[in-house]
Amino acid sequence: MRITVLGAGAVGGWLAAGLAEAGHQVGLLARGASLAALRGHGLVLLQGERRRAFRLPASDDPAALAGADLLLLGLKSHDLPGALPLILRLLRPETLVLAVQNGIPWWFFEGFGGPAEGLTLEGVDPGGTLARTLPAGRVIGGVAHVASRVEAPGQVRVLQADRLLLGDPSGTRGEVVAALAAEFRAGGVPAEVVQDIRAEIWLKLWGNPNMNPLSALARADAVALLDDGGARGLVLAMMREMAEIGARIGLPIARDPEERIAVTRRLGAFRTSMLQDLEAGRTMEIGPLLGGLVELAGHLGLPAPTLRGVHGLLRLLARSSGATGSAPG
Repeated sequence: MRITVLGAGAVGGWLAAGLAEAGHQVGLLARGASLAALRGHGLVLLQGERRRAFRLPASDDPAALAGADLLLLGLKSHDLPGALPLILRLLRPETLVLAVQNGIPWWFFEGFGGPAEGLTLEGVDPGGTLARTLPAGRVIGGVAHVASRVEAPGQVRVLQADRLLLGDPSGTRGEVVAALAAEFRAGGVPAEVVQDIRAEIWLKLWGNPNMNPLSALARADAVALLDDGGARGLVLAMMREMAEIGARIGLPIARDPEERIAVTRRLGAFRTSMLQDLEAGRTMEIGPLLGGLVELAGHLGLPAPTLRGVHGLLRLLARSSGATGSAPG
């Protein structure tokens, strides 16, 4: 299988290494310092005491990597709309797209049913361009439960790899998804196939729109945040409001919030992606992780006061921090 990876960062790099380990042709689209590092020493995966280097084709020219069987999107959600022209240059009609982003993805409400059927969230997909161009029928949905970070250009450190969940949003490519999961497992990535990938995305999101923004606002790692009684109370309040939204659209969360917090604790004292972006001066994923939920609550007529309040604080933080936008590669 020929695979092109756009965004070989903390998650995309981990997955690219796994597919390369399984023997697939993996090409990386990168630029700048990342491209120089990939050409110099390859993609380096650090996991515990183990160091693996993968010499993979890397280019800043989409034409050199176009036409793969699978395009793995490792970019963050808020970078995808701006990267769409680049994505289109990498595709052929048969290319499937593996999307492993945090937050509500652009394809989520296509064929969803209920009060959110076909809904486009402006904070996720301005103008619905992604949904029109990359419909759910050509997407494989992914949820990565992993704590990882980019240590240096071309170097990804995996702190804790729990599992990668894969699913078919359209319900038409079950065998393809099962085969892809097997390939990931062959490369050392603990992958599983799930029947309802939307439910799994929603369940992971249950922890992201609170832990990510609050960690950025407090500049605290996950353990420090959850050990503080006041911060933990905000986490729980936000989780309850999101559970109410889920119940309204047909995605009820049967678990107790404390169970979800236990999953987060299992990943240790990690620094959330939003906190890492803030510290690096990059744009934070406000729309996909929290703004979209606030928008969805408004569509449903739900007040969601804690989600709205934290969203407002986060927007103020983004303005005052002077963070600049990040670009693909």
